[in-house]
Amino acid sequence: MCKNFGLLSVKVFHSKAPFRLESGQVLPELHIAYHTYGTMQADGSNVVWVCHALTANSDVADWWSGLIGHDRVIDPARHFIVCANIIGSCYGSSGPHTVNPDTETPWFHSFPAITIRDMVQAHRLLREHLQIQRIDLLVGGSMGGYQVLEWALTEPEIISRLFLLCTGAAESAWGIAIHTAQRLSIEADSTWKDDTYSAGHNGLKAARAIGMVTYRNYQTFMRTQSDPDKEKTDGFRASSYISYQGDKLVKRFNAQSYWLLTKAMDSHNIARGRHEDISTSLSHIQQPVLLIGISSDILCPPEEQRLLATYLPHATYHEIDSSYGHDGFLIEFEKIGKILSHWNCDAYDLSDDRTKWEL
Repeated sequence: MCKNFGLLSVKVFHSKAPFRLESGQVLPELHIAYHTYGTMQADGSNVVWVCHALTANSDVADWWSGLIGHDRVIDPARHFIVCANIIGSCYGSSGPHTVNPDTETPWFHSFPAITIRDMVQAHRLLREHLQIQRIDLLVGGSMGGYQVLEWALTEPEIISRLFLLCTGAAESAWGIAIHTAQRLSIEADSTWKDDTYSAGHNGLKAARAIGMVTYRNYQTFMRTQSDPDKEKTDGFRASSYISYQGDKLVKRFNAQSYWLLTKAMDSHNIARGRHEDISTSLSHIQQPVLLIGISSDILCPPEEQRLLATYLPHATYHEIDSSYGHDGFLIEFEKIGKILSHWNCDAYDLSDDRTKWEL
């Protein structure tokens, strides 16, 4: 079950209008949990909107404190920062744990399938509610980047610049295979469809174990989880670490949301339904784009960011040499902050700059 978070600052926008999903199904109403930091300037020129990844929440100043906060590169003293919890999650936005007004009970497993485009449509509703007419910088890492790309294609006139980390134009066959393995783990837990907040706990723990292996890599585990005792036959440090990480997620997240959101990730392909290939879809994004890849990322490897850099007309690509794998976009905040600060100085130079900096 998702735990409460950021209670002093979380807000919830409640739209009573029916919300039509890409599948054609309709949510009778919509709740969007969100955080804001700072004050918006009259012309909206200081708005920074962050789209979060799979199991994060809208309190971006908490989970990305290395980049967002006082005296950070994204600072509420200078910027108006917005982060909305994605629909389908369990941190306050409409999802398996919210109440279906038609039944007056939580949706649980019956919550309908959603896509990345549905998430973006919810973001747009919140943007209108907050009377934001311009987003100066739209930011997203991993699954958050999927939302950024879709939003840039949906409302190009609203968004001035993009900042993408460890993401791609479409979910890869590799990513879909990983998500399928995670969902099979959840489905192997006979409780996962139960109408309870604790449904599928053991399956979620196993799914997180699979995920942790892909968020890091061989080098990381060898460096941090190797056992010095060569006589061991059980109780290995790596096993304890994986088990701990699974238990940690179970305490704060929900198996039904996890299953639903991995399905949504699989739906991501910016060319889907647009009657064109990915390269053409990317060519429509005319804003300046900062791209960052992590050298050791095996979940969304740098080749996916290089593809983006090839076809986005005004992209600047930087690759960080890091051993932290996919999680590097959350951990390497000093290097990321330095790159973002430098890029901000030239953000409106639309020259064909595809320089790769390795830090």
